[in-house]
Amino acid sequence: MTATTATRAHARLRPLGAASARWASGFWGDIHDRTRDVTIPQIWSSLSDPAVSAGLTNFRIAAGLDSGEHAGPPFMDGDFYKWLEAAIARLETDPDPELAGRIEQIAQLIASVQRDDGYLHTPTIISSRNHEDAIALADRFNFETYNLGHLITAGVRHYEVTGSTTLLDAARKAAGFLEDLATNKPLELARSAICPSHYMAVIDLYRATGDEQYLRLSEAFIRVRDDFEGGDDNQDRLPVREQTVVAGHAVRANYLYAGLADLIAENGDQELEAVLERLWHDVVDTKLYITGGAGALYDGASPDGSPWQDQISRVHQAYGRSYQLPHTTAHNESCANIGLILWSERMLSLTGDAKYADVIEQVAFNSLLSSISLAGTEYFYTNPLRQVRELPFPLRRPGDTALHPTPPPPPSDERLREPYLSCFCCPPNIARTLARFHERAASVGEEGLYVHLYGGSALDVTTEDGGRLALREDGDYPWSERIAFTVTDAAGRGIPLHLRIPGWSSGATLTVNGEPVTVSEPGTYTRIEREWQQGDLIELTLPMPARVLRAHRLAEEATNQVAVRRGPVVYCVESADLPDGVVLEQVALRRGAALTPAETEIAGHRVVALETEAVVLPGTAETALYDDVADADLATAHVRLVPYFAWGNRGAGEMSVWLPLVW
Repeated sequence: MTATTATRAHARLRPLGAASARWASGFWGDIHDRTRDVTIPQIWSSLSDPAVSAGLTNFRIAAGLDSGEHAGPPFMDGDFYKWLEAAIARLETDPDPELAGRIEQIAQLIASVQRDDGYLHTPTIISSRNHEDAIALADRFNFETYNLGHLITAGVRHYEVTGSTTLLDAARKAAGFLEDLATNKPLELARSAICPSHYMAVIDLYRATGDEQYLRLSEAFIRVRDDFEGGDDNQDRLPVREQTVVAGHAVRANYLYAGLADLIAENGDQELEAVLERLWHDVVDTKLYITGGAGALYDGASPDGSPWQDQISRVHQAYGRSYQLPHTTAHNESCANIGLILWSERMLSLTGDAKYADVIEQVAFNSLLSSISLAGTEYFYTNPLRQVRELPFPLRRPGDTALHPTPPPPPSDERLREPYLSCFCCPPNIARTLARFHERAASVGEEGLYVHLYGGSALDVTTEDGGRLALREDGDYPWSERIAFTVTDAAGRGIPLHLRIPGWSSGATLTVNGEPVTVSEPGTYTRIEREWQQGDLIELTLPMPARVLRAHRLAEEATNQVAVRRGPVVYCVESADLPDGVVLEQVALRRGAALTPAETEIAGHRVVALETEAVVLPGTAETALYDDVADADLATAHVRLVPYFAWGNRGAGEMSVWLPLVW
């Protein structure tokens, strides 16, 4: 990779593509291989099978190749584009001529459906083909701009990876349609700009083409939004610069702020950057689960809606009040958690501040990976922190709406990942995030190479002055505390290397060829500057004691409870690991009890669990709402805690991240 300042002129760091950063081994290397070999093909098998999904069929009907009606939610086009982006990423990291040919055929199919004005929305196009009334942008919940945004992103990636302009031309036409709306129909654009993937998309298009009209279009999106009197669900009740807290639909919020951060990297809007930093801290400091889950509430106004009592509307999967973090009913949609990664990585690029990488890691090792099975073939839409038996009310699943009716949900203690969801936005989003996860490993800037995440990377960067640094990471992160980088090639005067010292760490040590290097504070990057030689060995040690954590006093659901984290990994208790006769609500941790790492397997996959002697509390009332505390001695039992991301892979059962604490 050659560093360039042609775009991202106001960002300190620039991401690395597959030519410069790979997950070649270790933890993330295994995830990369699973995504390539299992997840991407499995999702295609669903989208291309009419008996399972109308994802591909809708495009074939819209093109006149098949007959029929549109099926599925109105945002299914966008879900299809997200899978396409994942498949294109697979081409970049692992070239495959057969897959490349299939993707080009799909690109041609998509382009054939697009109207001359750039509009592409299969529900509308199919209705028109069937001689039915169909009006573009008639309902914001048709998600046209969301779909177009993901089309543009996929088109840019297809061009960058393959050089084909088939989908790039479609992306340009789609952006032209949005530009016409911004110029001539701003109200229609503002009303339809829901779940705004198009903010990020047009900046992608600007960076790929260098055409400043797309940068200007991104700025127009904000003007249009700020002139629109919207509501709680799409963050458009207030102009962006007047927002002081994050509220409303969590996916839409995170996508919006990620897109704005992209714009700041190009135009240097410091006022807007300060707004985004304030909003990001509102989430991370008061509304983020310990697992990195975002968007606590199934439904909630934003926030309280107190000034607008006559206008409050239901907001699905919402950010709630500060510290409003329920466990059993936590929503934490997988797309919202991914949206927080997108937002945080853009803030990291802008600032070079390691706190953003800390949150990316927090989300990645916990709520991102919990959203997909260890096999890589089943998915969660929501990511709760507690699962209990015999819940007296059903928790909605994706698709449980009038638009997308499904059978009644199963009992809550049967909540398991599924290979296909009627609302299929999350699985391809998970796939594209993991397929492009090598882009989160490291960045390059004027001050050198920054390593953000650990877990098996291979890095190779070249700067404009001819400097080169190639590194191979070895180790067993996140299970082991030792991370080793070997210099596999070096040239020039030396590229400074910056290693992230995680915010969760304490007592980190660092050596180069056995010589100690002073380590900076947790939550920063330690700079190493020298003339690198092939074979140089950099060893970073991050002690990983199991930490017992408590929550803020206002986080009511966690009162007198604790959670366990080791390194970046959050742990939980599953009923599968409890002794006979002990149920979830009886398990408590004793203050000071040893938590001993132990290798084990879950569903055939290696993990490091934590073993401890837990306190067994007396049984709780099964029928009465309130009952006397039993006068019984406390017992103990050997209990195993497992990584949160691995829960739910052994069949139905109970689970909790937070446990009572006995002093």
